[in-house]
Amino acid sequence: MLLAYFNEMRLKDYSSSTVRMALMAVRLYLKLIENEEFDNSLLKEIKREHKLPDVLSKSEVQSILENITNLKHKAIVSLIYSCGLRVSECLNLKVNDIDSDRMLIKIVQSKGAKDRYIPASGKLLKLLREYWTAYKPFEFLFSGQKSPKYSAKSIQTIVKRAAKNARIKKKVTPHTLRHSFATHLLEQGADIRIIQEILGHKDIRTTQIYTHISSANIQSVKNPLDDILE
Repeated sequence: MLLAYFNEMRLKDYSSSTVRMALMAVRLYLKLIENEEFDNSLLKEIKREHKLPDVLSKSEVQSILENITNLKHKAIVSLIYSCGLRVSECLNLKVNDIDSDRMLIKIVQSKGAKDRYIPASGKLLKLLREYWTAYKPFEFLFSGQKSPKYSAKSIQTIVKRAAKNARIKKKVTPHTLRHSFATHLLEQGADIRIIQEILGHKDIRTTQIYTHISSANIQSVKNPLDDILE
């Protein structure tokens, strides 16, 4: 009965993740309220979707940055792309986490409660110096008007508006910049283990998704039609 209901949800175009969350809610209800066992095989019936993320080209990233005139906004978006940061990591960055002398940025206690260092480009550090001179942040690198930290919603709005002004048709979010950074590193020949370390992935399999996106990998395959048509 339950399986039929949740399969009906799938037919109505609910994502597999939404269906699985509903199943888990039912499981919790049965356990805590009805004191009944839940058939965990139902979760296996609803398979997870494996979708490849959208990725921007370098020229599209450039267009986005060119459509951001506010210095603070440009510093935020450049940092997210240049270091492949999660939005939460950008928001939690403190001024002292920027090591200009060693050209490193320290990410403290991010996902998985781990610290890591990320190499910073010279152009990014120059932009951050310009931003620091203009805004003089004290503790957190990016603060809000009425709060010590900038908001995730504001960053999402900045990226979405810049992508729209750049006339990019893809769905662009701050996380798209992280995916794009990783893919561009791979296309430039960076080792997958280094990319894993920079992104802070616990499992190499998470990083390997970018091998399915990289145009360098895909375009290296010769199309057999080229040997057929003159």
